[in-house]
Amino acid sequence: MTQSHPTSGAEPEVDCPVSLEVLGSVYRADEFDLPLILEEIPPLKRAQLAAYLYGKSHMHKLGLKVARSCDRDDLIRVAGEIGSVIHGQAHLKPARPVPEAAPQLRAKTPPGQKKVSLAGAAPKPAISLGGSAKVRNFD
Repeated sequence: MTQSHPTSGAEPEVDCPVSLEVLGSVYRADEFDLPLILEEIPPLKRAQLAAYLYGKSHMHKLGLKVARSCDRDDLIRVAGEIGSVIHGQAHLKPARPVPEAAPQLRAKTPPGQKKVSLAGAAPKPAISLGGSAKVRNFD
């Protein structure tokens, strides 16, 4: 049995709104070059690209970066209500990291609270559903 292989090289998926060359340059761009590349893409096509990338689990963050350069109305026009969600997530401020407490502060339990530990708990007794524990032979 013979198997045919494409000879034209890699092609973008059918629903990808840009050429493979543009997709590759967006994917490889650093934080300084990405805005320049995105400026060259028309607004609606850019919104389509943001929605396309957002829908790919491995390019989700890149989709949000592209969406930051899009108008909310354009995202809604190309992706419906999901476009509004993408726009909202793209413009969320990143959470600030919580500084780790000093070891002496972590060990204290505030007055009136019990210490909770998951380690070292005694095993619970087995629940019996009735019947005998003898091994039955059905031969």
